[in-house]
Amino acid sequence: MITIKTFVFNDIRVNTYLLYDETKECIIIDAGCYTESEKNELSEFINQEDLKLIRQYATHCHIDHIIGNGFIHDTFNIDLEIHQEAEIFLKHADSYAEMLGFRIDKIINPVNYLNEGDIIKFGNSKLKVIYTPGHAGGSICFYSKEQKFIITGDVLFQGSIGRTDLPTGNFQLLINNIKTKLLTLDEDTIVYPGHGPATRIGFEKKNNPFL
Repeated sequence: MITIKTFVFNDIRVNTYLLYDETKECIIIDAGCYTESEKNELSEFINQEDLKLIRQYATHCHIDHIIGNGFIHDTFNIDLEIHQEAEIFLKHADSYAEMLGFRIDKIINPVNYLNEGDIIKFGNSKLKVIYTPGHAGGSICFYSKEQKFIITGDVLFQGSIGRTDLPTGNFQLLINNIKTKLLTLDEDTIVYPGHGPATRIGFEKKNNPFL
């Protein structure tokens, strides 16, 4: 049974997700920890729960979602895994960080690329990778059919969708991916987005003005 712990990090209020099960193996998705207090909060939770962090992923590589990658790498010796098309954002992370008022000390290059349909495993648990570009190149979601939840990054929010006016953004592509890959899931599937509160697929089908 997967437990999801949500942290809200940095000035852009990114949802960083820590997922673990009864084996105590865990993964982190979108490490947005930036300040020392945020890094300490994350580390203390991992230590207090006696968790073993084994993988780190990013739904996409906008700076607010990856600014904690270096800390995770150096503290827990965990490399980064992303979709290959997201790598372009790592190459320009310094300039993106400066524009937003962040300082990024270390860029972590990916050790592995994730693709549509890949199954990632930790402990007794598994998640399926769903490829959903449109907000940003290389955007992916992490889906649990068994527990009916999906971590969507900045693809789908409660009552909204990801912006498409940034480099590699494509409004029609985003809408198409949401409608064909996310709204086709069971309506009681919980959506854990990159920012803001959780929602459900059924609620978004009925109430999201963009859909």
